[in-house]
Amino acid sequence: QVQLVESGGGLVQPGGSLKLSCAASGSIFGITAMGWYRQAPGKQRELVAVITRGSSTNYADSVKGRFTISRDNAKNTVYLQMNSLKPEDTAVYYCNLQGKYYSGSERSWMSYDYWGQGTQVTVSS
Repeated sequence: QVQLVESGGGLVQPGGSLKLSCAASGSIFGITAMGWYRQAPGKQRELVAVITRGSSTNYADSVKGRFTISRDNAKNTVYLQMNSLKPEDTAVYYCNLQGKYYSGSERSWMSYDYWGQGTQVTVSS
């Protein structure tokens, strides 16, 4: 059983900063990437940022230069530093973990994909 526990959301004024954390626990192995997605009311969930085990990163165009994703492989934790926040950043932010492992019983590589429960980020004056 894998659990993702997110923290750090809240209410912040435009131009402010927040740092989200997501700690993964349980039977975890073969992690390939961890990332953050967000979903605003009435909109589809979208990628915010992702970081691979090799520390390659990818960001949504809307957050480039303002958000920074990082991870601590030893702690299975991913962070999202959000600066210069805008009202349009308001959303529920979800942590995502992806990985793969070799199944001897299946004799094939198996992939997995876990989500956190979400944390609310509200940017408003």
